[in-house]
Amino acid sequence: MLPRDMFLNGLKPTLHIAHRGGALLAPENTLEAFQRAVHTHRTDMLELDVHLSRDGEVIVAHDDTLERCTDGEGPLAALTLAELRKLDAGHRFTPDEGRTFPFRGQGVRLPTLREVLRAFPALRLNVELKPDVPGAEAVLARLLTEEGALGRVCLGSEQDVIAERLYEKLPDACHFYPRDALAAFVLALKAGEAPPEDARYSVLDMPLYFGEVRLVDDVLLKAAAERGKWINVWTVDDPAEMDRLIQEGIGGIMTDRPDLLRQRMDAPGKPG
Repeated sequence: MLPRDMFLNGLKPTLHIAHRGGALLAPENTLEAFQRAVHTHRTDMLELDVHLSRDGEVIVAHDDTLERCTDGEGPLAALTLAELRKLDAGHRFTPDEGRTFPFRGQGVRLPTLREVLRAFPALRLNVELKPDVPGAEAVLARLLTEEGALGRVCLGSEQDVIAERLYEKLPDACHFYPRDALAAFVLALKAGEAPPEDARYSVLDMPLYFGEVRLVDDVLLKAAAERGKWINVWTVDDPAEMDRLIQEGIGGIMTDRPDLLRQRMDAPGKPG
């Protein structure tokens, strides 16, 4: 069985997906956030982002700079893993608009992807490669192969050029649609046309809204199902929208509030 098929095999709507581990509950993209999502909120999948350190380690982080989430400064890629280990990844997190910083000074660090894979050896991951650095896809591919994780990871990038390089490096793995390919799929349906066929991508990771327009509708759900595509929507923190998506049978919901999503999914009478 190909890694792509292994990733999709047995998936049933609606998946509980912790976006960056649940970025409104704990410092995003850290083991602390991931552990809470998995052990407390029983998440089905973790969504995370990766960069390369100066010495070529795959680091879990969203931004290419350090200021927003750590006590460091400057580009993440300018530091080695050893230097990144010294940063406080809980320094900036506040649940109450700056009144308190409960994770500051508590030893929260930027994790490597290898650490996350080993911490959750049976869990599916949605992994976005962030930097447009030729060769980064080879480093990521080698890591996933070494860890035997290709069957439980769906890969991709918002940028089409990065997504294409990832596919070229790992053609049998599961890949999600990048921005332009996703837009072509959705806009064709909105225009009443058949979407372009693209066998490279199996998963539509997409926003629920574009401006005021709700992108998920019966037409999209039907078209995706007919083509064997899976849909995950981001980032949904409103309980009413969660309820509606669950009723619609959406594939997965990415949320910064895995606590609320778990409550909605466990509510009496809820499908999934």
